Amino acid sequence: MKNKNLRNFLILLVAGMLCVAVPGLLIHLWIIDAYTAQILTLGGINAIMAISVNMVCGITGQLSLGQAGFMAIGAYVCALFTQAGIPLPLSMIFAAVITSIFGVIIGFPTLKLQGDYLAIVTLGFGEIIRVLLVNFKDLTGGANGKQFPTLLVSYADLSYILIIGMLVVIIALLQNFLRSTYGRAILAVREDEIAANSSGIGVFRYKMVGFVIASFIAGIGGALYAPFIGFIKPDLASFNRSIDYLIFVVLGGMGSITGSVIAAFVLTYLQEFLRFLQDYRLLFYPLILICVMLFRPQGFLGMKEFSFIQTWENAPVWLKSMREKYTGVKQKGGQDGNKK
Repeated sequence: MKNKNLRNFLILLVAGMLCVAVPGLLIHLWIIDAYTAQILTLGGINAIMAISVNMVCGITGQLSLGQAGFMAIGAYVCALFTQAGIPLPLSMIFAAVITSIFGVIIGFPTLKLQGDYLAIVTLGFGEIIRVLLVNFKDLTGGANGKQFPTLLVSYADLSYILIIGMLVVIIALLQNFLRSTYGRAILAVREDEIAANSSGIGVFRYKMVGFVIASFIAGIGGALYAPFIGFIKPDLASFNRSIDYLIFVVLGGMGSITGSVIAAFVLTYLQEFLRFLQDYRLLFYPLILICVMLFRPQGFLGMKEFSFIQTWENAPVWLKSMREKYTGVKQKGGQDGNKK
């Protein structure tokens, strides 16, 4: 068992390093141009926001339309703290923590609601944040936005490594959390609140835990967006952005973290690839969504997760035989046996 756990850890570690280090090196060597690097990095931010929405909608089982408001809070708090002379890493941490505090403030009175009522309340929260950002001109710059005082946007390789590295860390931590006692309790609440409550699980408590974690992740997304783009506007909290992030989750699969991440990268790149169509490219979003709802209503991955470990265990026989030939490790019953 220890050898299997070590093997799984090494597979995930190598996969994470390859996703972060190899493209970062290619960007540094100009093999990947700055434009493509910017698209990949923006896809990483969208993936983080998709995970935030999936934590509420797919994993906790609540419908929230205000995650863009939490992203805006994280972005503006990070900008204000950095402008005050606080180092960028600390500003990002403070932004995420303050955003999670807002999650507690909003979630405590609203999570007793369900379905459409919760969606309307969170939608109103996002609009309130947007209006406040427009009117507090001294702090936020008003409708014209606010310049971010950092040079991170000038370093494509550093931006990619920081944002995609944070994405990998979030995925790893969240997957481990969902396998813990708290994570299984949240999944039980999602499946059946009455059964979970009768089993002694505090429904409201675990809804709050899931909502606050989602707010924290959205705060990280906003804190990464501000130094990467270098300019933030109140439109960050708009309803349209919340819907965009929800589309990532619906296409990837409600409850599938890796599914929403893949959908975020695919749709981010597709939007840039179809830029030559100008405004007509926006027609592809509803067309794709309609096709998915008709032929694959559960999303690309449904509630399943893409796993490097399962991918290897389900690899073709010829690939496993090559591994046995060159490494001397014999495969028995789907598990690694002893060396010859």
